[in-house]
Amino acid sequence: MGSEATVLHADLDAFYASVEQRDDPALRRRPVIVGGGVVVAASYEAKARGVRTAMGLQRARALCPDAVIVPPRMEAYAAASRAVFAIFHDTTPYVEGISIDEAFLEVGGLRRLAGAPDQIAMRLRERVRAEAGLPISVGVARTKFLAKIASAVSKPDGLLVVEPEREEEFLHPLPVERLWGVGAVTAEKLHGRGIDTVGQLAALEAATAERWLGRAVGAQVHALARLRDPRPVETTKRHGSIGSQRALGNRSYSFGELGLILIQIVDGLAKRLRDRGSSCSTVVLRLRYGDFIKATRSHTFAAPTDHTEVLLTAVQRLLAAEEHDIADRGITLIGVSLSRLSRAGAVQDELPLDWNDRPRVDGKLDVVLDAVRDRFGSDAVTRAALLGRDPGLSAPRLPEHE
Repeated sequence: MGSEATVLHADLDAFYASVEQRDDPALRRRPVIVGGGVVVAASYEAKARGVRTAMGLQRARALCPDAVIVPPRMEAYAAASRAVFAIFHDTTPYVEGISIDEAFLEVGGLRRLAGAPDQIAMRLRERVRAEAGLPISVGVARTKFLAKIASAVSKPDGLLVVEPEREEEFLHPLPVERLWGVGAVTAEKLHGRGIDTVGQLAALEAATAERWLGRAVGAQVHALARLRDPRPVETTKRHGSIGSQRALGNRSYSFGELGLILIQIVDGLAKRLRDRGSSCSTVVLRLRYGDFIKATRSHTFAAPTDHTEVLLTAVQRLLAAEEHDIADRGITLIGVSLSRLSRAGAVQDELPLDWNDRPRVDGKLDVVLDAVRDRFGSDAVTRAALLGRDPGLSAPRLPEHE
């Protein structure tokens, strides 16, 4: 890792809500909530009133009665993301996208052509504002994780440069929750032992952190606390998984409704899989129950597949195994990930899980449906099971990651 702060983390501010405010001038400077049953995104005006992502809409209304609530428009957000990423790639050839609204950029080799990293970051923010009409926060640092923390600290619509000589001064006073890998459970363990700041964690021996948190998590967060993050910006990285999830809030869903939501998720993910020329070996069902305990269930295929029906059958069986727990405990989030991705050219046809009773899957239908949706939009073709259904049944999509 170099000794200069040349890594940028660029993160669009309140992305979905900002797109809504950009496209409708009447929403500007007003509290905006994007969502249905739950909050998918909130403008900073709404966040200032306590509204947070994944909060139930009823609670959000109580906190911010004058909020304007708009349904998600995923195609508009995807178009905005493409416009911003075009600016990223015009800034530097070294771009690593990590979600629809954020990316790492390496600008270390551009000093003679484009100036110092902080100057590049300033121009990047100006271009995103002028050309895409959106606010963006940028952190600049020597490592990826420091740059990401810097962009978060600079929000909203800010720029923060962490020079190498003041990395400890910047990082160590921050709460341990700022570190990658420190979620609510890990933070609770650390707080229970009197560790509240990154500096206190860094002062521990690595073996102590591993004993408290487990070898993998302990080693990771301790290394980050001591400013060790050797990962470069990877422009050619093929991500090992793609996923999509829906926040369900506190309303009660029937098992049949959950099945329809899964159909919508898998249809979208399967198309994304084929669009990128990939197949997957493992499908993962992600749940968060009403008591906020999370669960993951997975199925690994005998051979990689990109067929929608094969993926859907696997997920449906994983969900069916959880029917009793869902009925008892309720559910607040459901998602699917496709993992262990490989190049589609190496794929053999996969039989359905109930292959004794069904013919081999024909991928021609997937290809035809993909072509229709590409030309006429994602809603041009839908399943009969979804006809006439309440469009809110899909539940708000949370930001998707690859």
